[in-house]
Amino acid sequence: MPSATTPTERHVIAQHPARRDDIGDLVTRRPLPGPKLDQLDPFLFLNHHGPQVYPANNQGLPFGPHPHRGFETVTFILEGSLAHADSADHQSVIHEGGVQWMTAGSGIVHAEISPPEFLRDGGPLEILQLWVNLPSRLKMSAPRYVGLQKNDIPAIALSEGGELNLIAGQWEGQSGPVEALTGVFMSTLKLPAGAREQLPVAPGRQVFLYVVSGDVKVGGEPVKAHHLIEVDRDGEHLVIEASSDARLVFGHGDAINEPVYSHGPFVMTTREEIVQAVEDYQAGKFGGLNA
Repeated sequence: MPSATTPTERHVIAQHPARRDDIGDLVTRRPLPGPKLDQLDPFLFLNHHGPQVYPANNQGLPFGPHPHRGFETVTFILEGSLAHADSADHQSVIHEGGVQWMTAGSGIVHAEISPPEFLRDGGPLEILQLWVNLPSRLKMSAPRYVGLQKNDIPAIALSEGGELNLIAGQWEGQSGPVEALTGVFMSTLKLPAGAREQLPVAPGRQVFLYVVSGDVKVGGEPVKAHHLIEVDRDGEHLVIEASSDARLVFGHGDAINEPVYSHGPFVMTTREEIVQAVEDYQAGKFGGLNA
């Protein structure tokens, strides 16, 4: 048995495959929600778009204006570029290595499309979008948006040649540029073949770990690319070993432990709140896009 002062290692409970669910010509995989996992509280949803190469004179991404209420979206632009506009008058074009963090809160309308240069020239594209729940006390927070380019995100060298890109939370005295409303930690990892990294996680925190690419072991167990890796919540660190070059999304947060009622782009805690969200959107209370 480990002593009280020895950090305990977390272990894999299950691996959840990302299932293909293409949106038109956009290659899409989704591990969450899945057949055996509705949510990983507070993490609700993950879409993995691409990787693929668009030809010149393409139609680009299909995500025109649509509403959200009650949660946050975190969008990772791994390759390509993404144009954002919303009803709170935020606009940006984020390029490879950047991240968008949007708090839908009380209600927002936004569009996520390809910028004109990408439509004209085409090129490689790979994007992840994660939905992070908000507790009932924060669901009606004012909408906000943070658009980060690659150079805005601290790239922290790990002990065996890996790199952690710190988006939100604390890592060895450094702070990520996003101050998450619920204290969520979020990062991306790049690990070279042969690296073995020990990543601290406070006991009780729910880990979010998605293998974008590469062959790795978690807690000594081989895990697969395009899988969401569910681990226990008891230990104080996560050990990841890479047998090939690998890329992962690594985050963690406190479980909210509240009911989740979702209807399309709305995530609330009661059915009545969903009905209200639909009525408010239809009444124009989320605003519109001027872009």
